[in-house]
Amino acid sequence: MKRSKILMVLLVGIMLLATTATAFAATIEEQRQETRHKVAETLNKLYERKPSARTALKNAEGYAVFASSGIKLGILGASHGRGLAHNNKTGEEIFMRMKEYQAGLGLGAKEYALIFAFIDKTAWDTFTSSDWSFGGQADVTADDGVNGGSFEGAVQAAPGIFVYQMTTKGLAVELSLKGTNYYRDKKLNSVKVEEKGNPGRK
Repeated sequence: MKRSKILMVLLVGIMLLATTATAFAATIEEQRQETRHKVAETLNKLYERKPSARTALKNAEGYAVFASSGIKLGILGASHGRGLAHNNKTGEEIFMRMKEYQAGLGLGAKEYALIFAFIDKTAWDTFTSSDWSFGGQADVTADDGVNGGSFEGAVQAAPGIFVYQMTTKGLAVELSLKGTNYYRDKKLNSVKVEEKGNPGRK
């Protein structure tokens, strides 16, 4: 038990050092642009692997994209990442963060990307208005059940919320979202964004 606590403190310390280094290395606007760039890269990779996702996301109320990196020490693990939520109807842009704590065996790092699609305003508001956590149950489905939109390759994580999960090997059929919180990035949203883009669109 004592060893686990020491590992957790060490893990948190590593994450804090990484976050602090990033904060000093880039201005708020640079971090915004970096996030937009990663979002565009992630969407383009998704469209290459699953072309139908382009239409599915375009017809949705909005979408959110997260790039995650994680580290695992012994039986403890944690992931963190930045993301961006974009509302197709209003053009609103919300910078977000994710944080995950998990237990498991192994030693190493992992990277993956998550693309959320929200089929209506209720789903959008549920995800972006407050801290959102995965409930632990997901249904494999290819239809949103409302607009007839195809979400082949995605998993329904909550009512009106579909998720594509990509790893270096491709699309994952099972979600690993348990114990993960998604919330607004107060720092990157603190100043009005003058220029709004639509990343990943051609």
